[in-house]
Formats: sequence, structure tokens, C-alpha cells
Amino acid sequence: MNPIAQQLNEAIEKGNPNLLNMLSVMGKNLFFPKGILSQSAEAKQKAHKLNATIGIAKENGKTMHFSSVMSMLEGIEPEESLTYAPSFGIPELRKTWQNAIFEKNPSLSGKKISLPVVTCGITHAVSMVADIWADPGDVVILPDMIWGNYNMILNVRKGVRISQHATFNENGGYNLAAFENLINTEAEKSGKIIVLLNFPHNPTGYTLTKKEGDGIGDILSNAASKGTKIIAVCDDSYFGLFYDEETMKESVFTRLCDRSPNLLAVKVDGATKENFVWGLRVGFITYGCQTDGDPAPVYDALEKKTAGCIRGNISNASHLSQSIVLKSMKDKRYPDEKNEKSEILKKRAIRVKEVLSDPKYKKAWDVYPFNSGYFMCIKLKGLDAETLRLHLLDKYGVGLISTGKSDLRVAFSCLDEKDIQELFDIVLQGTEDLKR
Repeated sequence: MNPIAQQLNEAIEKGNPNLLNMLSVMGKNLFFPKGILSQSAEAKQKAHKLNATIGIAKENGKTMHFSSVMSMLEGIEPEESLTYAPSFGIPELRKTWQNAIFEKNPSLSGKKISLPVVTCGITHAVSMVADIWADPGDVVILPDMIWGNYNMILNVRKGVRISQHATFNENGGYNLAAFENLINTEAEKSGKIIVLLNFPHNPTGYTLTKKEGDGIGDILSNAASKGTKIIAVCDDSYFGLFYDEETMKESVFTRLCDRSPNLLAVKVDGATKENFVWGLRVGFITYGCQTDGDPAPVYDALEKKTAGCIRGNISNASHLSQSIVLKSMKDKRYPDEKNEKSEILKKRAIRVKEVLSDPKYKKAWDVYPFNSGYFMCIKLKGLDAETLRLHLLDKYGVGLISTGKSDLRVAFSCLDEKDIQELFDIVLQGTEDLKR
């Protein structure tokens, strides 16, 4: 094992030995190399005369560039866009995002969390978390309705075993009983389990109530108190897009990050959906855990392992994308812009509920609970979802996503409010076509 990795492991073990045992084999071996990057950083501070360390081109002391490129980047300098960003992410962006986490999650007040590490979107964040914490054969707990890419990231790429529970109970709430039963069942089989909590949920658009969020916290901390090592990954991709009064307005991360020495909370989130910059691919990984004494050395070690994983995977996320997100978050217009766009999506969600309250649709489908995010789902009665999807596409030019044998996902995020009634009427007509 590399001596730097060993030093990081010792720092983690000193603060909380349980965390060291949770790391994957790769995670234990990860480190941030003291190579070109660290030597270049030292040179940047001290090489006042000549600096021949970093692998970029300069001209007259400035970053070499094409005018045809920079002419499209008004207000952003080549040093903020064309050069390599640190594998950890731009320091100011990391701190700004951490401050935003505290602002959006008041329950974190007084608690200590790591400084977020920047990833190339949230898909990349989930993949890096899997590399650091999951070995082939480890179990990952998920509901039975999931974002399909979890299977590619976790099962196909990492070889984990995905174990699923019913998403909803018969009363239309999150199925905490099934969740707890599966946690306890898997805990008996293994001393380590990974739980992936995705709210607002893709594909259903459901977010926990406050009571359900507290319930998940209690269930996981109870299992951890019995000795099970739990890595709880909170995928908060659509955070902030909440449409009901009873919806929990904080991340479930707040209910987990300091509950037990055997419980590690990992928050993956990003500007991708929250700030409506999907293609910029800016995500974050943040840790919350209990430690014996000052958590700073443990968080520092985890951040370095995470940055090392990114360094060995994509080197670093786009400097230009990070600069754009940072400048936007610092802009005085940012809060109003965010509220404005969120309100548009809320009105669409309310309109979907209004339209689907019409009894005429009940003969064709049931509506899954939804209260947040970009999506909602319907459960067809007596029809195959993929067959209907293709029929709607071929005959009416209407596109939906089939997510199961009888489930269709509707992304109201990309529908104008005025088109919502028409969409569901066409879907209803499609069901009638196929039943003739």
C-alpha cells in the first residue's frame, strides 16, 4: 500500500475505526498523489522567476488561447476557464456550496460536515462513491422504483448486489415498514450495508414527509447501534423543488450525519438540476459522520481519497463549468432567479394534480404519489407500458418513458403548463386505442 494512503487510513482509523472498515479495497488504497499537481502548487506559490511545471501552454506569461474561443466567454478569463481545476474542485466554489448546504438545511446548524469535493455531475458523484465505498458483492438497498442508471453504475460496473423494497405503502406514503424489514434482513446477512436514498425521487417525484424523514433516520441509527456498518448515500439531485406543505424541505442527510459511529452519511448533489445547468456537469460529494474528537483530520483524509479517486478517473471537473456556477451563485440575481424557475415547476406540478383529479382517467391508470422534483408516474390498468409508449410515439408523436411493466414516467418539467391537459388526454386516448 502507498505510504500516503496508509497515512490517510491512520487518520481515519484514529477518528473512527468503523469508517476504515467501511471503505472498499480501492477506497483503502486511494490517496491524493504528491506528484505533478502538488509540485506545481508549490511552484505556483514560490516560483516567482520561472515556472516550468504544469502541462499547459503560456504566451507572454498568460494562458495561451484561441481568440475564437475566448470571444464566446465574455466576463471569464482564460485562467478561470481553460486551465485545469484542482481535482478537489475550485476552493471558493467548494466553500460556497458548503455554505449553501447549511443555508438550505437549518438542522445542520452546529454540526460539522466535510468540504464538498467537486465531481463531473451527480452521475459521476455516485460512481466515485461506489468506487470508494463498495466492493463486488456488497449489498445496496434501493426501492423497487429507481433511476435506471443506478443499475449500470452499481451492479454492472461495481458488481454490487441490489436489494429492493416496495416504494410506497397502501396509504400512499413511503413504505417505511418494508424499508426497515429489508434493512434488518440484510443486516443479518452482512456487517456492512449501503443504502441509497434518492429524494426528490426519480422516477416518481416523491419526497418524504418530515415524519418519514425522521423515521428513516431512526431506522438506520437503530440498525447501526446494533453493530451494522451503514453507508447512507443521499442523492439530492432535485433538491429544493418541493411542492407540498407536508414535504420535508431538508435533505435526509440532516437526519443521518451524526447519529452513530457506525453510520456514514454521504451527500451527492449539484448545480445540475438545482441551478438548471444540466450540461455543465457540476456535482459534489460531502461527508457527515461521528468521530472521536475533532472530525477535521477524518474529513481531510476522506476528501483526499475522494480527490484521488477523481484524479485517477477524469483528473478534474471542467474549470469553465465550475467558474460559471460560482459566478452565478455570487450574482445578486441568483436567489430571485432560482425562486422564479422553481415556482414555474411548482405550478406545473399543481396543474398535473388538477388535471388528474378528473375521474375519467381512473379507468385507465392509478397515479403514484408525487410532491416534488421533475417527474410523476402513472400505473396502467391492463396495459403494457412499453406497448403504450410506442403507440403514443408512433400515432400521436407523444414521448413518455416506460419504467416498468405497467409504469409510465411523465417529465412535467419539460411541459408548458398549457400542454398538460392535452398530454394526458392523448395518453387516455392511446389506452382506449389499445383496448379496442
